[in-house]
Amino acid sequence: MSSMTKLLALVVTTCIACANVMAGDTTKAVTPIFQKPLTSKRAVTIGGKRIDYEVTTGHLTLVKEDGTERAKIFFVAYTKTGVSDPATRPLTFSFNGGPGSSSVWLHLGVLGPRRVAMNDDGTTLPPPYALVDNEHSWLDLTDMVFIDPVSTGFSRAADEKDARNFHGYNQDIESVGEFVRRYVSDYKRWASPKYLIGESYGTTRASALGDHLQQRYGMYLNGIILVSAVLNFQTIDVAEGNDLPFTSFLPTFAVTAWYHKRLPADMQAKTVEQIAAEARAYAMGDYALTLMKGDALTPSERNAAIETLRRYTGLSADYLDKANLRPVIFRVCQELLRDKGLIIGRFDSRYTGLQSDRLAESMERDPSHHPTIAGCFSTCINDYLTRELGVTTTLPYEVLTGRVHPWDYSNVQNEYLNVAPRLRNAMLSNPNLRVWVLNGYYDLATPFYGTEYTFDHMFLPQPAKPNLQMTYYGAGHMMYLLKTELAKMKQDATTWFKP
Repeated sequence: MSSMTKLLALVVTTCIACANVMAGDTTKAVTPIFQKPLTSKRAVTIGGKRIDYEVTTGHLTLVKEDGTERAKIFFVAYTKTGVSDPATRPLTFSFNGGPGSSSVWLHLGVLGPRRVAMNDDGTTLPPPYALVDNEHSWLDLTDMVFIDPVSTGFSRAADEKDARNFHGYNQDIESVGEFVRRYVSDYKRWASPKYLIGESYGTTRASALGDHLQQRYGMYLNGIILVSAVLNFQTIDVAEGNDLPFTSFLPTFAVTAWYHKRLPADMQAKTVEQIAAEARAYAMGDYALTLMKGDALTPSERNAAIETLRRYTGLSADYLDKANLRPVIFRVCQELLRDKGLIIGRFDSRYTGLQSDRLAESMERDPSHHPTIAGCFSTCINDYLTRELGVTTTLPYEVLTGRVHPWDYSNVQNEYLNVAPRLRNAMLSNPNLRVWVLNGYYDLATPFYGTEYTFDHMFLPQPAKPNLQMTYYGAGHMMYLLKTELAKMKQDATTWFKP
């Protein structure tokens, strides 16, 4: 073949390829955006026993009743093999919060058969990061499905301009609920015992979702697990005229100051449980009354309150006086160890980071998020999905995204969102529904006393109270980062799943 002939052949071939692309034949042109579910077989050793399982990952398409696509929800599902009767195998749906978070934290932090390798104290290893088999995985107890809500992970609206239709309290519950129904139907799991587990805003979602699934689809659940819960947003929203968060946060301020050895010697000699109990009693008693009095406090009452707060928070009397007896979380994180040039963490107040501005009023960054977990979890989920599980997509995996904001809370205009009544309704409609609440002592994002306050004011009838259980851990919002608490969570889960 002459050189001219070769050139003409190349031109013709190129033109045909271009024509095929223009005509819609893109089979060889680009990597697909959305992933059809892929299944592979694997094994992990948990508690000394080999567990064989299948992992399925990909997109499930939500459609209207006329077949119009609404969104493609990305998920990762783990199913123990060799189980013929679904009624004998629990199924747990898992998600995180944000709003705007993917499911990566619970997935690769505690529940899944693979987890991010970290130091035993919960600090991150240097990059490049890696996954290891999770000997504390819950896969021996339950099959699991990790859900990324629309616009998180690889999940997307069918038409991106409609994505905002999924970014809100009601919209989120409806779309995640539709995913759960579809998955249960598509994978023939209606006969399985079913559970939800959510973390942070995921507990808000789980509490309302349990009620939604039961009322909308008649899908009655066996249990709901709430990790670092926030059900009543009045307990954490520091705003003028709302004094409740100051009582909610005080016990966590106290145990934080105890951890960093900022309390008087007699207080430092006590245990974290004792400090929490004393601070809790003060918060619900004299401190609450002090806040209610406002400017009606006498000078002696104010001075007494400052002295007591100083003993419980480790903050100076001058600072507490200027804070008007109301220390605010973001300021406390910057203030407590200012003399050492350190910030304390919000997600986990045990962690510290360097201050770049020693005069800054509020925390500059959260050392319990950057650099502790952000980089390693992002790296590991991307590597796991693409290299180990074979996911092929051009989409970025949105670990924690702002693209869901502004989040639509129009269902609660001029009031605080409180889903505790919906959880109560789910429990009373289904007397067999059990709820397990997991709290971290050092969690300054969703403080444990705010959670206790919420459940104390849920007014659950006495006969239903045995179905509610609370557990406490010696770490923060993501208590499972600490190796001892990861193991404790698994022990507690084993007991809870088999009461």
